[in-house]
Amino acid sequence: MITTPRSPRLLLLSTIVLAVAGLALLDVPHVPEPPAQAAPTAHATTDSSSAAALPPSIKPTASTAAATATPASTRSAVESALPPHGEGAAGDQAIQRNLQTAWPADLPTADERELLTAGRALLRADATGIGRAKWPTVFGDSGQALAPAFSTARFRSQAAIARRDGGPDKAVVHLVWAGMDRGGTFTDLRITDWHFTRTIKKGAATWTPQPRT
Repeated sequence: MITTPRSPRLLLLSTIVLAVAGLALLDVPHVPEPPAQAAPTAHATTDSSSAAALPPSIKPTASTAAATATPASTRSAVESALPPHGEGAAGDQAIQRNLQTAWPADLPTADERELLTAGRALLRADATGIGRAKWPTVFGDSGQALAPAFSTARFRSQAAIARRDGGPDKAVVHLVWAGMDRGGTFTDLRITDWHFTRTIKKGAATWTPQPRT
């Protein structure tokens, strides 16, 4: 078959048309594809129980503060609520007020009064040796000769509160106190916790202190 050669003018015209079409395509604005919707992220939740055992500056909520606090968080909260060392007896009222603000009352008045009396007596017995015979389950054999670690002369309880400790039949007494040790060093703002369980004896409920571990 015989083919007729194409005209150079036709080839040139075709080349120009293709070039113009290519430039037109380059000038068309690129429309970006809509971004894929990201999977919804879960909002971080705040554990309200962790704020319950904190000082007033972090605003603890509800009466479950002491019930859910661990011993470590309890001690940290007490320390952060205390005024500076060296305030003396004049600062005891501020300590008491800070503790009560940090942990709102959550026990019946009669139970709180009983626990505070027992807690202060246990603290004195533990620090000075006075009255240990009353608590044989806590201090062991009262016949053992144990030298008191602190002098009775400069011992004092600076503040104390009693609160629930994880259940209706458990409680803890937080005490802040001052005393002079056998070496003659006086230190205030000491912190001690005593834990209690409620038991029934002769038909009456009573709070029993637990040995310290």
